[in-house]
Amino acid sequence: MTDSLPLLLRAAQGESVERPPVWMMRQAGRYMKVYRELRDKHSSFRERSENPDLSYEISMQPFNAFKPDGVILFSDILTPLPGMGIDFDIVESKGPLIQDPIRNIDQLNALKPLRPSESLPFVGEVLGRLRESVGNEAAVLGFVGAPWTLAAYVVEGKSSKNYAVIKAMAFQEPELLHKLLNHFAHSIANYLRYQIDSGAQVVQMFDSWAGQLSPIDYENFAAPYQKKVIALVKETHPDTPMILYISGSAGVLERMGSTGVDFVSLDWTVDMAEGCARLPKNVGVQGNVDPGLLFGNPATIRARIVDTVLKAKGRRHILNLGHGILPGTPEENARIFFEAGKNVNNLISQM
Repeated sequence: MTDSLPLLLRAAQGESVERPPVWMMRQAGRYMKVYRELRDKHSSFRERSENPDLSYEISMQPFNAFKPDGVILFSDILTPLPGMGIDFDIVESKGPLIQDPIRNIDQLNALKPLRPSESLPFVGEVLGRLRESVGNEAAVLGFVGAPWTLAAYVVEGKSSKNYAVIKAMAFQEPELLHKLLNHFAHSIANYLRYQIDSGAQVVQMFDSWAGQLSPIDYENFAAPYQKKVIALVKETHPDTPMILYISGSAGVLERMGSTGVDFVSLDWTVDMAEGCARLPKNVGVQGNVDPGLLFGNPATIRARIVDTVLKAKGRRHILNLGHGILPGTPEENARIFFEAGKNVNNLISQM
């Protein structure tokens, strides 16, 4: 290991570092004025995320403004779906819409295996450009949606409050659902490999809706496919750190820690010290500041960051929010978050 590597990558690979690296989930997006101005000119989310020039520009906006330790690809977890034969749209204020939800075996059998270099060349282009632009000032992050969460979207056809449709499938036609999950696991592993080959140095898997499962159903429908993705990627890219994030994960933390992932990203509903105590020592932690805190005053933000960092002391830790930054967050408070993270050692010494 060498100091010439980005701080976030060194920390993620287990090196002892001078401070926890810091980035934010959804750090490129609606809270930034420069993003909203670009969105006004390019109203389609898919255009913004699939046009390589726009995706690159948006990915770089928070780096240009705040210099976080990680720059994450501006994309969406649903982006690979058309490459499998599933069309979708993202409607402002409504979220994702799947035109033809997957509900039967014939639809499932018609799905194509994902060949990312053919169907997602813009992703590879953006990751390569990001890597070239940030050099060793930041690590380039890629990401995917996990099989359960992708399945939840394509079976429900949209975001859901109770996930009744996919849970009905899980309990009435489990074989059909397992076949869909297995298809996604192989396709997502290929997509992650492609992202790494294209320039991603650290990758995160979002199983956003796995927190809606009971622990027994998490073990049946989510964990095996998380493990499959992780194992397949580790076969070919054993040194690339992998992060797993689930929203509302307090009930399944130990299970997340046994998936083979390098880092578990904690949401803000778990105390950092408790999260560390519940996870194996060899598993790093990411998080977990409440994004709502960024509507507070600077002193409160700084104090919470110090608290979080102190509670994670002795562990591999990447400082982050416990969920994506919220629309309407004052940009100046995002700046305070990053500056406090970078100066956390001084803040601690002043206590």
